[in-house]
Amino acid sequence: MKFNILISASLCACAVAAFGQDTTHIRNLDSVIVRRNEGKAGFSHLHDVEGTSIYAGKKTEVIVLKDVVANTATNNPRQVYGKVAGLNIWENDGAGIQLAIGGRGLSPNRVANFNTRQNGYDISADALGYPESYYTPPVELMDRIEIVRGAASLQYGTQFGGMINFKLHEGPTDKKFSLTERATAGSWGFFNSSTSIGGTVKKWNYYAFYQHKSGNGWRPNAEFNTNTAYGSLTYKANEKLAVTFQYTFMDYLAHQPGGLTDADFAKDPHQSVRARNWFRVNWNLGAVMLDYKINSHLQFNTRFFGLMARRDALGILTFIDRVDNGETDRDLYKDHYQNWGNESRLLYNYNIGKVASTLLLGFRYYQGHTDREQGFGNNGTTGHGNDFSFTPALQTDTLRYSDYIFPERNTAVFAENIFRITSRFSIIPGVRFEHLVTKADGNYTNVAFDLAGNPIDPQKVMDNKINRRSFVIGGVGATYQVRNDIQVYANFSQNYKAINFNDLRTLNPNLRVDSALHDEKGYSADAGIRKTAGVLRFDVSLFMINYNNKIGSILSVDPQTSIIYNLRTNVSQSRHIGVESYVEADIWKWIAGDNAKTSVSIFSNFSYLSAKYVNSKEKVIEGRKVEFVPDIIFKTGLMVRRNKWTASYQFAYTGQQFTDATNAVFTANAIDGKIPAYHIMDLSAEYTFSKMISLYGSVNNLANTMYFTRRADSYPGPGIVPSDARSFYLTLQLKL
Repeated sequence: MKFNILISASLCACAVAAFGQDTTHIRNLDSVIVRRNEGKAGFSHLHDVEGTSIYAGKKTEVIVLKDVVANTATNNPRQVYGKVAGLNIWENDGAGIQLAIGGRGLSPNRVANFNTRQNGYDISADALGYPESYYTPPVELMDRIEIVRGAASLQYGTQFGGMINFKLHEGPTDKKFSLTERATAGSWGFFNSSTSIGGTVKKWNYYAFYQHKSGNGWRPNAEFNTNTAYGSLTYKANEKLAVTFQYTFMDYLAHQPGGLTDADFAKDPHQSVRARNWFRVNWNLGAVMLDYKINSHLQFNTRFFGLMARRDALGILTFIDRVDNGETDRDLYKDHYQNWGNESRLLYNYNIGKVASTLLLGFRYYQGHTDREQGFGNNGTTGHGNDFSFTPALQTDTLRYSDYIFPERNTAVFAENIFRITSRFSIIPGVRFEHLVTKADGNYTNVAFDLAGNPIDPQKVMDNKINRRSFVIGGVGATYQVRNDIQVYANFSQNYKAINFNDLRTLNPNLRVDSALHDEKGYSADAGIRKTAGVLRFDVSLFMINYNNKIGSILSVDPQTSIIYNLRTNVSQSRHIGVESYVEADIWKWIAGDNAKTSVSIFSNFSYLSAKYVNSKEKVIEGRKVEFVPDIIFKTGLMVRRNKWTASYQFAYTGQQFTDATNAVFTANAIDGKIPAYHIMDLSAEYTFSKMISLYGSVNNLANTMYFTRRADSYPGPGIVPSDARSFYLTLQLKL
């Protein structure tokens, strides 16, 4: 079925190409323009130069949210990222509170393999030591999403996945005041309300947003309550100088239904066997940015940003195949994050002879500090509520207490240059210097166990570690402009990923960490061709990622207690090779011409990936598939626009994948095993009554498929985390 749909969509697109198209109306736009005249596909790419950033020679994607017909109230990632090839998506909850996407065989866990940004600055817990994003901006707040693949390492940090930047709304420049109200009701008590205001008064542009979201969730013990607020104020002193102040607040509390075993999922995916698991997050993010156009050739941008946040997780983390009788101590993990940084960029346009070139110079300083405690929650044996405090006298009474601080510093200098060899051909070399200092200072309780699993002679251990390293990574890209709307691109970039705090010390009964773990190194490469305008658009590329010492999980058994656990270690060299394709064609406009009032677009999005462990010392994983890597990810969809109506249908298929390096098919505790292939359908529509009033509706998981996207070794599991059944949503929007 999936291949028939793919072939049908591709044949439709190829038919348009075969009959040709009129390219006389295609024109190049100024790179500083955000809203491009590229129809309403909702999908584009970044220009070679935008602001003080260089994207030439890189695989880039831009999701324009105003043209995406999707369930934005629940941040539905299947729909929002539907046209981005090769993304593997974990569905932790039906409300879209946390985003979890990974590309090209990288773990989707909290977007940790991307450098994640909002308006150009970091939003993750700790960009260096713990790059997981517990906060994701609501889709209703976003103007567009910018994605740069692995070659982003030279400008945005060294992650293998690349960079994701959430560009948020700004106040309109032609009004003193505007107001947008949105209210959404949906299945299982879902309610979402958002209010935004914005405008421009003299030299001041302002925008403010508030969202409340709550619901009961599909499964028992899955209720949630979240609040998000955002404010932005820009003072434009003159045509050259602008200063922007921004603040983001997010707070949520979620009851977590926990995971299931394979047998429980097969019997009833709706059930919950954990009633005492809770999760709480508080996020405070601030930024100050200055943009200065020094002259017609020279631009400067500097941004200061800081985060004060916390994350608390309370619940039963023992194996999901063991019953929680209400008398077991609950694990409590508490993190406090404090970090700040500055990133400054200078963009210079100059000539070599008569040919224009562009130079980017950048500097980054980042300082982070994380306090992490792990132990037992207060009233652990009798409590069912969300008391996120530790058991009294914890440090002397518990066998599982640890208390650490993780400070670190990062200084980086980077440069890229576009050398335009001819009017069509450019070469883009780049280099980045990194200096990293990471520390761990704390204590934990070391416990040995007898054959019956009873603790023997617990001892408090003081732990102090420091790791300093400096290195240089480089890369080069190239572009060739075949014609105004068709470009060939290629790049090669080195990558580097530091081990995070979980890899230094964690007290998870399902996970153990190799004490000799070290940073990951490797490189990534892309080569592709894209067409960006007209009734036919496409982007087809080949890619490769090489890890020399990839960190992964190996299913292991304790020889003394026979307990099954995951060993997190430098598994092996891994090699990821694949192809990604996106094709979209407006069939109706090809038939009726560009002036047609109706638009009927078909898109196809296909990726094939082979990711295997090679040159491994462990025979059990040599030649095995890398975990979290579906061979095939495929999406196709149809969008119809007619006057005030817009409707979209999407079919998504994700192939089977494994969760550990040994490719275990089944384990009793369900932490490791196969994730079967699944396919999902979604339907959304909108109707605009007037400029003021609009109505939106969606049906997610149209066929009511029972499936799951992940097996968790910790929260929100452990075990299989079932995805939501069919759900319905209706949104009313008022805009003044």
